[in-house]
Amino acid sequence: MNGKRDDNTSRSPHTQDAQHAQDAQDPRGVIVVGAGPTGLLLAGDLAAVGVPVTLVEKREHRISNLSRAFVAHARTLEQLDARGIADALEAKGRPLDRIALFGRLSVRLDTLPSHFNHLLVIPQYEVEKLLERRAVEAGVRFRYETEVTAVEQGGSAGGVGDAGGVTVDVRTAGGGTDRLTAAYVVGTDGHRSAVREAVGLPFPGKSVIRSVVLADVRLDEQPDEVLTANAVGDAFAFIAPFGDGYHRVIGWHRGRDVPDSEPLDLDEVREVTRLALGRDYGMRDARWMSRFHCDERQAPAYRVGRVFLAGDAAHVHTPAGGQGMNTGLQDAANLGWKLAAVLGGHADPALLDSYEAERHPVGRAVLRSSGGIVRLAMAKSPWALALRAALTTFVNHVPPARTRAIGQITGIGYRYPAPRGAHRLVGTRVPDVALSTGRLYESLRGGRFVLIGPRGADGTGALGALGTLGDRLAVATWTSERRTTVLVRPDGYVAWAAEGADDAAVGEALAEWLGAAALGAAA
Repeated sequence: MNGKRDDNTSRSPHTQDAQHAQDAQDPRGVIVVGAGPTGLLLAGDLAAVGVPVTLVEKREHRISNLSRAFVAHARTLEQLDARGIADALEAKGRPLDRIALFGRLSVRLDTLPSHFNHLLVIPQYEVEKLLERRAVEAGVRFRYETEVTAVEQGGSAGGVGDAGGVTVDVRTAGGGTDRLTAAYVVGTDGHRSAVREAVGLPFPGKSVIRSVVLADVRLDEQPDEVLTANAVGDAFAFIAPFGDGYHRVIGWHRGRDVPDSEPLDLDEVREVTRLALGRDYGMRDARWMSRFHCDERQAPAYRVGRVFLAGDAAHVHTPAGGQGMNTGLQDAANLGWKLAAVLGGHADPALLDSYEAERHPVGRAVLRSSGGIVRLAMAKSPWALALRAALTTFVNHVPPARTRAIGQITGIGYRYPAPRGAHRLVGTRVPDVALSTGRLYESLRGGRFVLIGPRGADGTGALGALGTLGDRLAVATWTSERRTTVLVRPDGYVAWAAEGADDAAVGEALAEWLGAAALGAAA
């Protein structure tokens, strides 16, 4: 996977220029800036349903094995399952059904109400490989070594209203410039986001920990656990496997507060590991070492006109809990179907306002939960250590507290705001329930809504008349005697629900969420 994309490098310069000219004239498409996991998932989702997508990345094309993310949580695996690619990722990773922290807290994941009742230990680069392959197959146009220099809404691209667009100025690999146009732009370009800066959004927050050390090493002794983490006194360390014979080691020592530019050697990594874990496992042959700091920051808005932010461009936090990549992927899953619905003429542009309304609070919650784990790990004073002991005992022995903690870390516990008077299920995540047509998340594939109704005498009831919407709507019935009718969004959350709904109520709900054509099909 290293090197340039073959389909680009094999073209003649004239062919590449023609392709770039085509990219630049796409006023009804989407420009995604940043080819990390968030951008790749979003671009693939849009292209898979026919939206023209150009993915802009300032780096040369390569999949780096130096990524920091190492786990995929249950909610992320559910989203990948809805795209038919979770099994391929599971085959490359190592499932873990228990998380241990601070020597006291043990959280079991095998009771999760999910088809994926575990977390998957998997390096970020494996996730990127899978998502990139999907994006290429879906027809995403990639422009590597292309750096965003300006973003302009209105002007030659039109207004910010329904007929408007966005112009993106870029600098190309050879030092030239180009101008791209699209209906919408999404910045998934990391914590130093050029898109965020171009639209004038601040990124308030602070550095929480400085001088965190990182090394990719071989180990003479294998740790007892797949993921190994502990904090003792002034030291913290974490070890996770790559799967290729190397392990990622992350460590921090309270007394070693130096700039990121300070040289790092393997002896320092060994020392902090011994202090935190009791031994260094015979680490050797470091292929990469670095020193970095952890920030907690969040943009005050995720949308400015026709420009959106997702992933690290919108929020960054400590790696505690492994929620960074996962939160970004779930941002993408939320935004993608909404952009597709608006661009396809099936939804009012006001639907796009719900992206920030739903995802900004989740980003804020992740900052709190990851920051809380880090502050507990950093506890030193007697009162702080006593608080940590009390909290871990509380979570261990109080089921509702344990359920809430697991739900936040794994992502399955979040629900979105619902309108006043809505059914209690609206905004909740739907587990992978068994339906008359198979599993729910199989029915969601293709970016479709799923309408689930009561079982009729013929197995489908009146809902069977909706087959004409098969490219955007799957229809199924419960395998139980449940009487609730539920419309599930493409991202697996409940859009609408009702008890004992008649055909007219179902038709109105479909018209609201899938457009006027759905009302005609339901009539």
